[in-house]
Amino acid sequence: MTARSTSPESLWAVVLAGGVGSRFWPMSTPQRPKQLLPLVDDQPLLVNTLDRLRPLVPPARTLVLTNASLRAPILALVPDLPPDNVVAEPKPAGTAAALAWAAKLVAERGGPDAVMLCVHADWAVGDPGTFRDTLRRAADAAVAHRSLVTVGVVPTRDDPGFGYIQPGDEIEPGVRRVARFVEKPDRSRAARMRAEGFLWNSGIFVWRAGDFLDEVDALCPEVAPALKAAGDDLQRFFDDVTPVAVDVGVMERSRRVLVLPGDFAWDDVGTWGALGRVRRHDEAGNATTGRTHLLDARRNVVHAEGNAVVLYGVDDLVVVSGDGLTLVTTVERSSDLKSLIDSLPDDLRQRR
Repeated sequence: MTARSTSPESLWAVVLAGGVGSRFWPMSTPQRPKQLLPLVDDQPLLVNTLDRLRPLVPPARTLVLTNASLRAPILALVPDLPPDNVVAEPKPAGTAAALAWAAKLVAERGGPDAVMLCVHADWAVGDPGTFRDTLRRAADAAVAHRSLVTVGVVPTRDDPGFGYIQPGDEIEPGVRRVARFVEKPDRSRAARMRAEGFLWNSGIFVWRAGDFLDEVDALCPEVAPALKAAGDDLQRFFDDVTPVAVDVGVMERSRRVLVLPGDFAWDDVGTWGALGRVRRHDEAGNATTGRTHLLDARRNVVHAEGNAVVLYGVDDLVVVSGDGLTLVTTVERSSDLKSLIDSLPDDLRQRR
């Protein structure tokens, strides 16, 4: 095993908290997007994320990258975050740009050897202690091997909604090179890859700021020129950069990528139906929040804000109610609300 090579003081957390999360309509709005909603428990997802990281990294070394319109709400929600640590992206530009700018800030404030723990704000993690232990191991591997480390989550189902990682040669116990990244497969291929030991591409990344910036400079022409030219001008950087995902712009091009397996009850909170996997259930498998009453009902997801919701004799439904509007669909159909949202009149679609 890698000897402990990372000092706690060198760790920085980078939380990606942009986007609106349209699949959580009607609760998710531009002013209160998914990451600010209490979807797993009674705390907003972003607060869950920061609380999960806090035993590893204090707020003073935590950066949150988000939409410009959300900077003030986030500072109000998490008052111990230094204002300079909430970075307002002028417009969406992909995760490669966001993480490159974050790496620049971390290198300036903590030095190029500072280690970034990069996560998203919209996950559920059932075992926070093991999650933190895995991040520590990933940090040690990143420092020891001067590598970009990704945590590949051990799959719990044949899910076509995720990308996958094929682990390659082992360089130390539990740490392997990445053989390849695979885009979202169909379900039968996902089943084969799971059986062959592939891991979910979770989007958890750990690296030293300087190592990541070196790879951006060498491999990512979409981002590197804009980063060099911008200096400290965030607006100029986002005006000039070409949007690209970090997986495509850096990770798939780099020969310095390692993967560590992660097994800590992780799930991507991507749809209303997904809440059935991450919320507490009653004996009939119903996952509810707010004032609800269910009789002879199974495997339903109910999110009630203000209004009471009563279900009788129905199974596998999603019911979302609050602020004068109620959505009813099935768990299966909740993964694709785009057609519904596109069909709505403006006063319903553009809720504020």
